[in-house]
Amino acid sequence: MTEYSTHDTAIVDPGAIIGDGTRIWHWAHICSGARIGANCSLGQNVFVGNAVTIGNNVKIQNNVSVYDNVTLEDDVFCGPSMVFTNVYNPRSAITRKSEYKKTHVRRGATLGANCTIVCGNTIGAYAFIGAGAVVVKDVPDFALMVGVPARQAGWMSRFGEQLPLPRTGEGHAVCPHTGDRYHVYDGICRLSDEGNELG
Repeated sequence: MTEYSTHDTAIVDPGAIIGDGTRIWHWAHICSGARIGANCSLGQNVFVGNAVTIGNNVKIQNNVSVYDNVTLEDDVFCGPSMVFTNVYNPRSAITRKSEYKKTHVRRGATLGANCTIVCGNTIGAYAFIGAGAVVVKDVPDFALMVGVPARQAGWMSRFGEQLPLPRTGEGHAVCPHTGDRYHVYDGICRLSDEGNELG
C-alpha cells in the first residue's frame, strides 16, 4: 500500500494516485484524477486538478493551483503563489473546457514566487523563471527568464546558479560546484559531457 502523509485539513479525493513519501499539508485539495509521484511536498492551500501529472521529488509551495493539462516532471520547484493557467482567452459566460491548453514543465525547472506561466508553453529542463516573471512562450533548457513579459537574461546550471555564458553566440562554462561542463551554441545550452545527459 502506498504510504504518503496528509494533514487533517487536506482533502484527497478517492482515485488520486500519490507516491510513497509524499507530504500534503494544510488545506490542500487533490482531485481524483491527479497522478503525483514519490517524495513530493505540496504546501498549504495547494490545489491539484484531475488532468495533472506530477513527477517525483516535486516541491509545490503554498497557494499554488496546478490546473488540468499541466505536467510537472521530476524535481520541479513551484515557488509560493506562482500561477498556472489552462485557458488562453477565458470568459465567465463562455465554457471553454474543451479548449484547455497543455503546459509542460521539464525536469529540474524552477518557477519562482509569484511568476505566471501562460498555458500552452513548455518550460525547458533546469530552466529558472525569476520571481514575478510572466512566461508567454516556450523556454529553452537552462534558460534564466525574468520580467514582464519574461525575457532571457542568461543561463542557469543544474545546481541553480547563473553560468558565465553568452545568451547568444558560442561559449563554454564549468559549474564550480559539480564540475558539469556547459556549452552554448546558437542559442541552445547543453551539457558538454556525454555522461551528463539530462535523462
